[in-house]
Amino acid sequence: MTSHITSDTINASAAGTWTLGDLVVNRLGFGAMRLPQHGEALVPDAVPRDREQAIRVLRRAIELGVNHIDTAAFYFSPLRSANELINRALYPYRDDLVIVTKVGPGRDASGKWLPHATPRQLRGQVEENLRQLGRDHLDVVNLRIVGTDSIAERFGALAELRDAGLIRHLGLSNIHAHHLAEARAIAPVVCVQNMHGIGASPEQSRLLGTCGEQGIAFVPFYSIAGSGRTAGATTTDHHSSLRAIARTHGASEAQIRLAWSLHQGAHVLAIPGTGDVDHLAQNVAAGAIRLSESEVADLNSLSI
Repeated sequence: MTSHITSDTINASAAGTWTLGDLVVNRLGFGAMRLPQHGEALVPDAVPRDREQAIRVLRRAIELGVNHIDTAAFYFSPLRSANELINRALYPYRDDLVIVTKVGPGRDASGKWLPHATPRQLRGQVEENLRQLGRDHLDVVNLRIVGTDSIAERFGALAELRDAGLIRHLGLSNIHAHHLAEARAIAPVVCVQNMHGIGASPEQSRLLGTCGEQGIAFVPFYSIAGSGRTAGATTTDHHSSLRAIARTHGASEAQIRLAWSLHQGAHVLAIPGTGDVDHLAQNVAAGAIRLSESEVADLNSLSI
C-alpha cells in the first residue's frame, strides 16, 4: 500500500511563495472545482456534497496556510455552488486571502453548458462572481478560452473592468502561446492557467518556460488527474519510476505529482482540489517534498 505524507504541522508555506501582481500567495493553493459534488465535476447530474463537509474543508485549508483559492461561478452542482461555499465558509475574508476566478464559459441553471461569453457578456459574469463571493472587487480574473482565435476583444473588455476597479489583476486560462503575447499588448498578465503535469506535451512545457521568463505565474490544472480530468485521478496511470520515488519519500503518487509540478519553476503554483479533509492535508504536505535532481529528471522522462 502506498504511504501518504500527512502532518497537521506542515503548512502551505512550505512550498514557498509567489507574487501575483502585488498579492503574495503560498505556492500550494486550493482548487474549488471538486468541492460542490462527489465524483465528476461539471456534470448536470452530479451528487451534491454535504454543505458542512465542504465548509470544513475550506476552513481547514486556511488553517493549513492556504491563501490562494481558485474558483469559478460555473463550478456548481445541484444545490451547491463553489463560490457560495467559499462565501459561507470564509467571509469575512482574511486580508491575505487571494481568490482567483475565471470567466468565459457559462452554464445554465440546469448545468448545461452555454456558448462562451461575448465581450459584452463578460461584465455580467464578473458581476455574478462578485455577488456570489460577496465582494466589491475580484483579486484575479482569468479569461478562459477554447480554440486559437484572437482574444483581443474579450481580454480588452476585462481590461476595461480592471480600469473600472472591479478586477485587480488579469490572467489567462487554456491558451496557446500567441494568446499570451496578444493579451500582454493590452494589459499586464499575472498568471496563466493551463493543463500541465507529468508527461506534458512539449508545447505545454514551452509555455510554462515562457511564463517563467516573463515573471508570470504558471498554474497547472489536472496535474494530478491527468487523463481523468474532471472525473479525477485514475488508477491506471501508474509507472514503476513514479511508484519507486513515492516509496522513497513515504508519499503517495499524487503527492509526487504535485511536488514535481512545484519543482518545474519558482513561478509554478499548485491548486489541487478535494472535498475531503484528510486528502487536503496530504495535498498541502506535498509542498514540503524535496525531490532530487535525478528524481526530477526521471519524472521528466515519463510519458504518462
